[in-house]
Amino acid sequence: MHKLILALACCSAAATQAAPYIPASGQLVVETVPRRGDPAQQELRRLRSQLNASPNDITLAATIARRYIALARSETDPRYLGYAESALAPWWQQAAPPTDVRLLRATLLQSTHQFTPALADLKAVLASEPQNVQAWLTQATVQTVQGDYSGATVSCARVSGLSIELVGITCIANIGAVTGKAAASEQLLDLTLSRSSNAPQDLRVWALTLLAEMAQRRGDATTSEARFRRALTLSPRDSYLLGAYADLLLEQNRAADVLELLRDQERIDALLLRRALALQQAGKQSAMQADVRELAARFDAAAQRGDTVHQREQARFELVLRHDAKTALALARKNWEVQKEPADIRIYLQAAVQARADARPVIEWVATHHTEDAAATRLIHQLQAGT
Repeated sequence: MHKLILALACCSAAATQAAPYIPASGQLVVETVPRRGDPAQQELRRLRSQLNASPNDITLAATIARRYIALARSETDPRYLGYAESALAPWWQQAAPPTDVRLLRATLLQSTHQFTPALADLKAVLASEPQNVQAWLTQATVQTVQGDYSGATVSCARVSGLSIELVGITCIANIGAVTGKAAASEQLLDLTLSRSSNAPQDLRVWALTLLAEMAQRRGDATTSEARFRRALTLSPRDSYLLGAYADLLLEQNRAADVLELLRDQERIDALLLRRALALQQAGKQSAMQADVRELAARFDAAAQRGDTVHQREQARFELVLRHDAKTALALARKNWEVQKEPADIRIYLQAAVQARADARPVIEWVATHHTEDAAATRLIHQLQAGT
């Protein structure tokens, strides 16, 4: 079950990817380094030392990679993903590495939105190990993000037959929530979670976060906030969860609460963006402009690296903070080619409204899949009304 959590870890890890950060002053504290006496760090140093002595020890390398992926989630630190890849270096470029390495490579590729090679690795793993629940779950996650709901449904069905109830129901509810079955999916997931108190903590956080987003999309802010807060008591450092809750608070014009929630989280691009939005909402122009400059530098650095992971966040940055609807819409369109989650729908529609432009691909997608989202529905009505 612990290995299964890696599939969830990579989902959040993508949100934590950050461009190189150059501090404005040598007096600024950039990072608090883990204490050398931390038992987890001591154990990792010991294992790394062993791996340095035996770099082709595949069992040891896979163990280290899994631990680094788990740390990337728990510490919201994307550098650990690089460390995980480094541990797998002897096999990373192989066309057909051993199964354990191939699954870990798929997990890491997904975290940087390299979905095509990730899916190729997953299909190869499942061809040789059709009972590999982690591979099925990771594949379902990628398929759902890409909008391949029929494929994701098949993958989730396999997950249901191989894992505990909460995993299978959360997997399938994530699809139902965006394919016209939102109410039934939310009810079933809520019931399943209530009788899964002994499920691993990360799984309960995953389910609670999804439930919070379901309530938010149907316009029930009170229920959504209660679920976000429950999830945060279990995982207060989860960067995806912090960003999603911050978005709910921003919708309610609760800038002060966002600033408190995201205190000392500016290293993570997605959370720095939300802090800048809260500062804008609070009328703190000087502080907001400082964040805008920092975000611009990070997005520029990402572009120079060819990193397109943050196109959704960058589109929002251009639209709301820079008031450049044309650039925002171009970014939203590029992002739409890669992923089709509810947040991708909203930013595309928001940019189209501001740019007074066509959003036919998204409108048709929503209609075809019966996607239920109160905010998206309002934006579509605005576009159709020409306002």
